[in-house]
Amino acid sequence: MHLVRRLYDWVLHWASTPYGVPALFLLAFSESSFFPIPPDVLLLALCISVPARSFRFALICSLGSVLGGIVGYLIGMTLWDVASGYFYAYVPGFTAEVFHQVQNIFSTYDFWAIFAAGFTPIPYKVFTIGAGVFEINLPVFIFASAVGRSLRFFLVAWLIFRFGPVVRGFVEKYFNLLTIVFVVLLIGGFIVVQRLF
Repeated sequence: MHLVRRLYDWVLHWASTPYGVPALFLLAFSESSFFPIPPDVLLLALCISVPARSFRFALICSLGSVLGGIVGYLIGMTLWDVASGYFYAYVPGFTAEVFHQVQNIFSTYDFWAIFAAGFTPIPYKVFTIGAGVFEINLPVFIFASAVGRSLRFFLVAWLIFRFGPVVRGFVEKYFNLLTIVFVVLLIGGFIVVQRLF
């Protein structure tokens, strides 16, 4: 936990440098396949520092995350036999048990699994690599990633743009819970519609 806190502080410090935007892209890119700190931390700080550019920051974050997700997919598809030991040993949240559960989820809900992982606090990297290992359709993977990640990052940007720094504490405290509730309601709505028709 001490290491994660140090990484968190290191990520946050980029907001006060001229390299905040490139750092945001690289953070979003790397978090999609191996880095433990989500890019929301830096996205929040940048949006608060220049609210008028919030949506630009969200777009950069989304692009970095989707491209990084494709790298995660390629790792899973081509290097998993070699890289699995590293991920199980060193990447937080990445265990053999979790990976087995991901396989079960993918067997039924490929698009929704990727969308939910992209939008909620579920470790996205587990799903990007899992999508490659289990050979999920690549266009479906890219589309679901783009939708889920963009919704997440643009929601953060909109909240800061609309309400300013006042909302920062609320977002940091409740964002994960809100995203889970949103996905549950969204999937529940689709289930209801499917059963009605």
